[in-house]
Amino acid sequence: MTRARDRYRADRLAPESGLLTGFHPVREALRARRRPLRRLCLQGSARTEWEELRSLAVEAGVPVVERSAAPPELQGSGQTPWVWLEAGALPEVELAALLAAATGPTGTLIALDGVEDPQNLGAIVRVAEASGVSGLVLTRRHAPPLSDAVARASAGALEWLPVCRVPNLSRALRAAKEAGFWVIGADPDAPTGVFDAPAAWLRGPRVLVLGAEGEGLRQGVLQEIDHRVRIPMSGQVASLNVSAASAVLLFELTRRDGVASRTTEAGPGVGQGRSLTHRTPAPTPFSSGAG
Repeated sequence: MTRARDRYRADRLAPESGLLTGFHPVREALRARRRPLRRLCLQGSARTEWEELRSLAVEAGVPVVERSAAPPELQGSGQTPWVWLEAGALPEVELAALLAAATGPTGTLIALDGVEDPQNLGAIVRVAEASGVSGLVLTRRHAPPLSDAVARASAGALEWLPVCRVPNLSRALRAAKEAGFWVIGADPDAPTGVFDAPAAWLRGPRVLVLGAEGEGLRQGVLQEIDHRVRIPMSGQVASLNVSAASAVLLFELTRRDGVASRTTEAGPGVGQGRSLTHRTPAPTPFSSGAG
């Protein structure tokens, strides 16, 4: 049981210490308090934003200092930050915790297969958090560290979205299916468009899987997909950036959840029984009954 759990245990997601720069990442880190917070540094002339950051720092018990120059790590980088936060790593999250947090008919996780660009990752994190996703699954390899660049691209959303790293995405998806999740894959070659997909395909709990631009989902990952969907394209451009695609797909899931909720409130109809569409969880290495 211990070995099975360790297969899906997350690595430390960021360096033990580092700097967060920019108003939004710093503010959200002070609000969320999910990582060690060591010192808030302000530089230059006073700004209106200083008061809010100072107040948040005081509430979090974080010292505030004013500096006349940026730290060596930021000098020569082309950045001229007026605020930075000395902080530690985000906490590690296990796959079992993500699965437990996303149960229910609208529960959603997002998994990325080979998305390595920090800007894309940060943009996806921002969309995922805004659309109510419960967590993000990354692989230990072929995924960027959760750096300041990712935090800035996410506009601070990284501080709120639990992230797990797994050694093998195919096995992690298999574990999700055993726990009762449906796995939906974004595939430009899929025969079915996401807007035409049957409601039963998109109901939760679910994991939405997106691959790298130009490469898509690897074969081993495709084998774990329950339903493949594509985004219909009407123009001359053949595809969307992966972060733009994530926005289309996640908010379509959110829209479908709203429609399903209103239909349920109106009363059950033909074919609306949950037993017809819900995957029954099988015992997993994380269940209390595992030997």
